Amino acid sequence: MGVRLRERAGGSIRIGVDDDGNVVGLEDYKRLMEEIPDKIKSTMGIVADVNLLREGEKRYIEASVSPYSVPISLNGRHYCRSGGVKQELTGTALNEFVLRRCGRTWDDLVEPRASIEDIDADSVASFMRRAREAGRMPDADGVSLPDLLEKLSLSADGQIKRAAIVLFGKNPGRFYPNTFVKMGRFEDDDYTIRYQETEEGNIIRVLDAVLEQLDHKFMIRNISFEGMSRIETLEYPVAALREMILNALIHRNYAGAPTQIRVYDDKMFVWNDGGLPESLPMQRLRSTHSSHPRNPTLARACFLGGYIDSWGSGIMKIVGSCEAAGLPAPGIEEREGGFMVTLFKDRFSREELQRMGFNARQVKAVSYVKRNGRITNREYTELNECSRNTATADLKELSDRGVFESIGRGAGATYLLILSLTLT
Repeated sequence: MGVRLRERAGGSIRIGVDDDGNVVGLEDYKRLMEEIPDKIKSTMGIVADVNLLREGEKRYIEASVSPYSVPISLNGRHYCRSGGVKQELTGTALNEFVLRRCGRTWDDLVEPRASIEDIDADSVASFMRRAREAGRMPDADGVSLPDLLEKLSLSADGQIKRAAIVLFGKNPGRFYPNTFVKMGRFEDDDYTIRYQETEEGNIIRVLDAVLEQLDHKFMIRNISFEGMSRIETLEYPVAALREMILNALIHRNYAGAPTQIRVYDDKMFVWNDGGLPESLPMQRLRSTHSSHPRNPTLARACFLGGYIDSWGSGIMKIVGSCEAAGLPAPGIEEREGGFMVTLFKDRFSREELQRMGFNARQVKAVSYVKRNGRITNREYTELNECSRNTATADLKELSDRGVFESIGRGAGATYLLILSLTLT
């Protein structure tokens, strides 16, 4: 059986031809000529052009199919191939596939139930202030709200698009129930919740509200001093938090589950429904890559407003912010049909080590390893101006309590920081 198929361009299949293109012939071609058209129509719902062909005394059949702009089902089910794996498309994944094949996206569709009265003027004003600061909409001052929505491609012929509702809507939940963000403070067992909050509203409002909740309720402020000045900083970089939340709000699947934020003692993560596009492998996210927005109309408006860049740099900003803050690299993964970014707390900060009861020499040694990658017994004695026996005892305690990992034995041992503990 020979096959000639092209992606999205129809194709043909030959029966009675081997894989090398040689005609081997069919004995029951008359029966097959009757059964094949009916079988294709009953199982796939399409009409194929089935022809009986001849080479010498041998007969073979060619069934040709024209390209279709909609997905074709097999016995009522739809499938797609991702790499070498065949996956069934259902629910929101099927809806997205159908829209994509039609050249449309969820956010670009008109919402017939909405009108200009559903747009929140305060959110638009906040958006415009930021847009002016970014300098990306210099000719938008004084433009009426209907004209502004048209300029941002958030409306068409006076009709409001879905992107406008989730970005500026007074009550997006009235149209799309799962637009809210869930936040929870969890114990390490992953199911015991200390407390939780929910933030509802459009992206402009929710972004600030979620950051405020994290700042005031879910996270700890680290306190340090420079001279007489008291300095307070969050345990995670604000730039990374903001980028994570923006990515989740802009690139999520709005027909799926709500955005979720989980905070633990040693880590936190932001999860949004909707995985990566097939054209963007996971390993590319940490390096320069092109932008592949799930909601391009929404992403374009947020770019013009100065909220995001249009170069696919969001994950790189998160990674860079963590590196600058001395934190472990963030975790990036697809999970349960969605995309998740995890930040890990520096469990070996000066304050945390002191709280754990380590002495000043040990705290100093941990800082040394953070800068230099490793420390030996000899380096420890020179750093702290202590005896070899004191260094050995201090290093052993750091190893026994899971801060250092030793490589080698005795005086020649080298000690490394166990970052893996912060990644669990």
